Amino acid sequence: MKLHPVRVYRSDENLAREDQLAWKLAAVASEQLAPTDAVVDMVINRVIDNASVATASLRRGPIIASRSQAAAHPVSRGGSGSTVFGSTSLTSPEWAAWANGVAVRELDYHDTFLAAEYSHPGDNIPPILAVAQHTGKSGAELVKGIVTGYEIQIDLVKAISLHAHKIDHVAHLGPSAAAGIGTLLGLPTEIIFQAIGQALHTTTATRQSRKGEISTWKSHAPAFAGKMAVESVDRAMRGQTSPTPIYEGEDGVIAWLLDGPNGRYEVPLPEHGEARLAILDSYTKEHSAEYQAQAWIDLARRMGNENPALRDPANIAKIVLHTSHHTHNVIGSGANDPQKYDPKASRETLDHSIPYIFTVALQDGAWDHNSSYSPERAGRPDTVELWHKVTTAEDAEWTRRYHSLDPKEKAFGGRVEIDLTDGTRVVDEIAVADAHPLGAHPFGRAQYIHKFRSLAEGVLPAGEIERFLEVAQRLPELKASELNGLNVVTDLSDITNPKGIF
Repeated sequence: MKLHPVRVYRSDENLAREDQLAWKLAAVASEQLAPTDAVVDMVINRVIDNASVATASLRRGPIIASRSQAAAHPVSRGGSGSTVFGSTSLTSPEWAAWANGVAVRELDYHDTFLAAEYSHPGDNIPPILAVAQHTGKSGAELVKGIVTGYEIQIDLVKAISLHAHKIDHVAHLGPSAAAGIGTLLGLPTEIIFQAIGQALHTTTATRQSRKGEISTWKSHAPAFAGKMAVESVDRAMRGQTSPTPIYEGEDGVIAWLLDGPNGRYEVPLPEHGEARLAILDSYTKEHSAEYQAQAWIDLARRMGNENPALRDPANIAKIVLHTSHHTHNVIGSGANDPQKYDPKASRETLDHSIPYIFTVALQDGAWDHNSSYSPERAGRPDTVELWHKVTTAEDAEWTRRYHSLDPKEKAFGGRVEIDLTDGTRVVDEIAVADAHPLGAHPFGRAQYIHKFRSLAEGVLPAGEIERFLEVAQRLPELKASELNGLNVVTDLSDITNPKGIF
């Protein structure tokens, strides 16, 4: 990997295109490299993982709305069309990217990468897959595109913080998805460069979508970025250009949305001919919750099972989770969001409340993507009482470990101190989730398949579950005619689609 310095340039400095970050990202995308066996294996895992959480979301409101929007648009004339998850209908690729992106993201239950910024790199898969289906690409070409999407997004996430300036993290997704589509289609650097600039320009938005009373837009935001990536590539292929330099310009993203005129970054990118391995640095979720909650769920359920007295609020004076700056300020009490303690809060809000999540996992000794968020569960009196005794505190050491570049030291958990009413204290800690590569029970292919089966049970017919798994595991060998098989189909005819403009 090579570190590329990035800063703001005045217009009269005339930064050459080849020296711009967007060009360097495009150069990585335009180089056609065969992925390693380990990377191909992980791409298959993540395609299965995305299908798992999308399947579990098929009857949820945001998916019904986005799917009905996609179904209202016919296949565009330039290709064969793209599948919409759960249905047999085909639509234009940008609308398939939209609907499938919402389905993948709704439960906040797929893969993650956290560094200077945070991300769900699996969000790259829906738009790249949609374009691959529409344009008749093979499974091997799809794999290459996905590898690029992961590489670009994770490299940007390692170097450039968006949330520090209240910019939503999907601003790294627009460029990465555009780059991945560029690799898929075998486009030259110039066209990918223009697409990346357009995708970034159209996908910068504030983080209010993840603050306070969190709305259904949370799951739509990455889908919108994927849709914009498809459209940006299409425009660039037709000769249309983008704001330049998009990152480094004196009126560009860094100067006005991020660190300002004096901002400095070093973005790591693979050198020419170097394998794209970034996907191997990412990790998936065993539980449907914000990634920073994963380890806390594992710790809480273990503590509750080992010591049931901790589940009774009458025994507890207070619970403090000592954790990283990010966890404390985004999903902890440091966010200063009263909604995080509201039993009537939306599912999206509870998903971003570590006091709530820790309480329920402690009391139940388990976590479920549906029942753990139900209004009945959130409103249980003993839960509300205990929940309001849980706070978070930033700990410098856990913040340092959160940002560590050493994978053996990097941590997303913390230390819990539980003061009991009898004057005693219970202390425990956890660094990474059980499913993490360094956790107690790391995820491998068997765990990804189990996750798909468990979430698809009762949603998909048994034969459809087996059919999908067989096709997905042959991903690099799939012919273009087989790529639509990466969709799952079930009977959704009883659902009433909401009406809109289309």
